[in-house]
Amino acid sequence: MEETVKILLCEDDENLGMLLREYLQTKGFATTLCPDGEAGFKEFTKNKYDIAVLDVMMPKKDGFTLAQEIRQQTADLPIVFLTAKTLKEDILEGFKIGADDYITKPFSMEELVFRVEAILRRVRGKKTKESTMYHIGKFTFDTQKQLLTIGDEQTKLTTKENELLALLCAHANEILQRDFALKSIWIDDNYFNARSMDVYITKLRKHLKEDPQIEIINIHGKGYKLIVPDMD
Repeated sequence: MEETVKILLCEDDENLGMLLREYLQTKGFATTLCPDGEAGFKEFTKNKYDIAVLDVMMPKKDGFTLAQEIRQQTADLPIVFLTAKTLKEDILEGFKIGADDYITKPFSMEELVFRVEAILRRVRGKKTKESTMYHIGKFTFDTQKQLLTIGDEQTKLTTKENELLALLCAHANEILQRDFALKSIWIDDNYFNARSMDVYITKLRKHLKEDPQIEIINIHGKGYKLIVPDMD
């Protein structure tokens, strides 16, 4: 029997929060509702959750700050932002912090459930696979543990970084089509997800800079290519 999925829901709008909690519970999710970021972080430290759904504009501690604090503790917990903000800068800021998805208000509760289930499928699918190791130049990349290692230095990748680098490795020295990567990882190839992928490509380049033989290059109008001299 599958374990019940536990959701940490942080929403300062009392009515919306209660509606979301009740709806998620009817769908079989064990959902804990917190009214602000401070309460959300306390709850996160006390209990284990499978996914966090965070409103951005909250009193005491906003969603971005809460997400940053969560990311300092773990890179594994998927995070979905809920917000009325639609500015590109705000959405990109959420993805820079390490968000797995970003839903702008107003939204349907069915959409939220769909996105949560899609993220959980990816996470669970990754955990059920055998450990996959790649040797990228001087780096060793363990997709199961989300670890990038060079010498004695290890970097713990976020879920999105891990998935994107795994795709690049699977297509090493070949073009990784932009649309394929977006639909594989972000589900939707809209503008904001495309900009988010650009952010993660920049992060991966920084992680890989210790080996100058490795490059992630842009292929105009097509996608990206991971250039690796030795790959297995």
